[in-house]
Order: sequence, then structure tokens, then C-alpha cells
Amino acid sequence: MELTRRGALRVGVRAVGAIVLAGCTAAPTPSPGTLGSEGALTSTHWPGASPRWRLVRPDPAVVPSPRLVVALHGKGGSVGDASFLGLFDQVSRLGVAVAAVDCGGTYFHARRDGSDVGAMVIDDLLPVLRTQGVSPAPVGLLGWSMGGYGALWLAAHCGRDVVGAVGCMSSALWTSPGASAPGAFDDRADFVAHDVFARTKAFAGMPLRLDCGTSDPFIAANRAFAKLVPDAVVTFDAGGHDDTYWRAHGIRQLEWFAQNLPAVSPT
Repeated sequence: MELTRRGALRVGVRAVGAIVLAGCTAAPTPSPGTLGSEGALTSTHWPGASPRWRLVRPDPAVVPSPRLVVALHGKGGSVGDASFLGLFDQVSRLGVAVAAVDCGGTYFHARRDGSDVGAMVIDDLLPVLRTQGVSPAPVGLLGWSMGGYGALWLAAHCGRDVVGAVGCMSSALWTSPGASAPGAFDDRADFVAHDVFARTKAFAGMPLRLDCGTSDPFIAANRAFAKLVPDAVVTFDAGGHDDTYWRAHGIRQLEWFAQNLPAVSPT
């Protein structure tokens, strides 16, 4: 089984990631009381690509040091998905900054071809966001589908000094190598090396929220993962693996981040 993002704003993703910031420009402001910026990365973690990023933050006069939530899209998605799901529209109301970036479809871990989009997010995107006046430590990671797996992997791999809270929707999880989607891992050894089920101790003391629809093909694996992280906030309710579910639950996730992501010190 392989699921991809097929929403109205689906845009072909160009693959990306030492950090070079190209064409940083002001982005259209999605709502009053916010500031937006956008640009593109060139990264050694994604050679030859120019992934786009976008940041929307609260007015600095109102929230000088906002918490930062980075949105990680599903396979086949793009930076525009965060806007399509309405995440940027919540920035002023909740007082949190939201960023998104093109992430391709290689599941956020080091791959045989030399790419590592997860490392791009941490090593390249976060420093760029710092230049835009937000502190990316500790950062919140909000992912759906492939991005849900990516949020879990990056949190487990990087630890609480980098990731302060994790929110996942419809996470692309598999309980065995043979069940995983084609292309999600290079081979069995790659699956084992990046198996989030084997790293659940890393989530001890870290705010974690898991949402998944009961009609979602990933619900069984999400239930299995939830049993291993008993302190997580879990919402398994009606819905499928689609934009309707992610739009409604994404707003609730951001509300949760506003309450649970550790505050940052003024920069």
C-alpha cells in the first residue's frame, strides 16, 4: 500500500538541502496580525533540488518570541499543503509561528541515494527560520501521513533539545518491513535502522499527540504504536486518510501545540 497526497493544491515537488538561502521574499499575509516570508533552499542533504519554504509568524510587536511548529506533508505533497489545510490561518489566534517546506517523498531519513530530507529540515530549514526572527529550539513537529512518520522519526532521532513536542495525523506506520510501502525504505535493513517502534523510549517526557481516523488504512499500526507510548494524547475517531480529516484535526493539533510546546527564550 502506498498513499499519496491528492488534494486540490497538489504541486509537483522538486527534490533538495550546507545551507544556502535563495530568493527570500515576503509572502502573502494570510490573516491580520501576522507576517509572512518565503524562499528556497539549496542543501547538501537533497542535492540538485530547490525546495520551497514558507513561514507565517505572529506580529513581533504582539508575540516577540513565538513557539515554532514545522508542518511536514505527506508523500506527493508540497509546501502549499499547510496553507490548504488552514494551518497558517491559525497563527494570529494561537500566537504560534508555522513553517512548511517541500519534503519530496523519501520519508525523512537517510537514503541509499545520499539524500536525507529529515536532516535538511533540521540542519538547513531551522537556521533559515532563525534568520526570520523565530527561535527553532525546541521546535514542534506536526506531520500527516508520510510526515507523521517523519515527525516521529526526527523526534526520536534528534531528542528533546531539538524537538519539544510532536503531533501526528494518520501517520504512515508499518509494524514489519514486508508491510511497508514500496519506496518508503531502501530494504529490510533500512526499515530496521529507522523503525520508530523500536525507539519509543525517546518519547518519555516529550509531549506527543497521535490522531488517526478509524477508517484509515494505517489505523491498526497507529493503535499498535499508541500502546507503546501510554502518555501520548490519542484521538482515534471517525475519518479516513484525506484532507477532510487533516484539516479539522490540524487545527486541533495547533491548539494542542500552543498549550504543550515548551516556550522559547526571547532572541
